[in-house]
Amino acid sequence: MDDITRVTQAHRKTTVPSFGPGDQVRVWYRIIEADRVRQAPFEGIVIRRRGSGLSETCTVRRITHGEGVERVFPIHAPVVDRIEVIRRGNVRRARLYFLRRKIGKTRMASGQAEDVAADNPAERQGAAPTASDPNAAANQPVGSDAPKP
Repeated sequence: MDDITRVTQAHRKTTVPSFGPGDQVRVWYRIIEADRVRQAPFEGIVIRRRGSGLSETCTVRRITHGEGVERVFPIHAPVVDRIEVIRRGNVRRARLYFLRRKIGKTRMASGQAEDVAADNPAERQGAAPTASDPNAAANQPVGSDAPKP
């Protein structure tokens, strides 16, 4: 093992949870003021994770008072105390820059709404009503969508 690898291994954190883009995380970071050190949380959605080793960073985005705020956190730096994963997201991209244009609940990295709908087959979009469904007649298409006899 060369000297650079030995130095980087000594400064790497071992308690970093596994997280990725789309996950909602809470990053606790240290704020050093004149005579004291305090911790503050920054909670938001991870839109990017890049790098490796000591230079690995993640970009977290949140909406505060109607304004989007992004911060880049070096994962292995001493200023980051701990990272908590609040909710896992189900996304298909590695860079979620499109969230900058989204507003409201459309920006949520969904995955849990699909799981709830998958539990009840009658709630799935486009699912045919079953015979045991008491609202089978109410679930029939109306108007031009109705099948012709």
